[in-house]
Amino acid sequence: MLKISIKDTKTRHLLVLEGKLVAPYTDELTSICHCSGSDPDQRELVIDVRGVTDISADGEEALMCLMVKGAQFRGAGVFMKQELKQLARRIRQNSQA
Repeated sequence: MLKISIKDTKTRHLLVLEGKLVAPYTDELTSICHCSGSDPDQRELVIDVRGVTDISADGEEALMCLMVKGAQFRGAGVFMKQELKQLARRIRQNSQA
């Protein structure tokens, strides 16, 4: 199960993720990803992944989508820091190809 809490301010659109980032729960995050580009206020997109306990390939794709859109990530533990580094590396490799 994945819980997504949205906390908006005038300058920031914060998504707090808690639980397992696996299908079918990634569909909601993916839809948020597609909608985040249409923010007329151009708020910073911040993803708090402190509460993520597991991630699937679908979850990785959703996070990569958010990375490409310029999202900032915060609060990552050792597990998520490694996952985020690997995803950023994949993005760089894909952009160089």
